[in-house]
Amino acid sequence: MSENTFGWQEHIDKVTAKGLLAKRLYVIQTEPAGPMEAVLDNLQEHLAYQLELERKGIMFAAGPFADDGESRWEGEGMVIIRAADIDAARKIAAEDPMHKSGARKCRVRPWLLNEGSITLKVTYSNGGREVL
Repeated sequence: MSENTFGWQEHIDKVTAKGLLAKRLYVIQTEPAGPMEAVLDNLQEHLAYQLELERKGIMFAAGPFADDGESRWEGEGMVIIRAADIDAARKIAAEDPMHKSGARKCRVRPWLLNEGSITLKVTYSNGGREVL
């Protein structure tokens, strides 16, 4: 092991000892494996799969990336999921219709959520909700 790295569990233990959240999640980085047409052809099935993951409580967050100029979508995205371990996360990623069809390729990485916040506004009278 290089001087510039240390064990993942050691890192988790250190941030936990500091009182940080240390919520273990998995990030699926996904990008087109070929023509954009293949991504578009699989988009509806992909979105249905994402909604199924959300309904089951597996999905933490997901969405597309824009290009660096914020003017185009080139088929890339990120999905953050809850899973027991990296193997389970890879299986979830592999079942995505985008990846099963070969329209996109993906990389699954362990991720620790340590810092941040979320504010929700719920309006009872009309069922409105907003993430602030």
